[in-house]
Amino acid sequence: MNIMPVSESLMADWLGLRKLLWPDHDEAHLQQMQQLLQQTQSLQLLAYSDTQQAIAMLEASIRYEYVNGTQTSPVAFLEGIYVLPDYRRSGIATHLIQQVEAWAKPFGCTEFASDAALDNRISHAMHQALGFHETERVVYFKKHIG
Repeated sequence: MNIMPVSESLMADWLGLRKLLWPDHDEAHLQQMQQLLQQTQSLQLLAYSDTQQAIAMLEASIRYEYVNGTQTSPVAFLEGIYVLPDYRRSGIATHLIQQVEAWAKPFGCTEFASDAALDNRISHAMHQALGFHETERVVYFKKHIG
């Protein structure tokens, strides 16, 4: 396995995995990806198999605003992670997370946070397997005023 930061030349591989993680965001992917590549406080990683197949992706950022369940700032934040089903439970996600931790330390981060939908039990289990622990549950509300 080979892990590398995303560059312009790897956009197609990143896009393919991103669409698997967030299939409902099809139209916005390319614009978001271009913006992320320009940000110095975000990290995008791809993992490749020995046959050079893109098998996993990760997106992380440094957040300075309050992050639920944390006590410090800045905080490393896992924006998204996806590993192809045939490659899960093989340590790939662990290696990706370790790279984020090393990347975040020079920014002054001492905490690494993430979130998941309340009903996404697969994500909850993955987070726990990666060393995260649940801090709180939140329900968001909105009201139209116009």
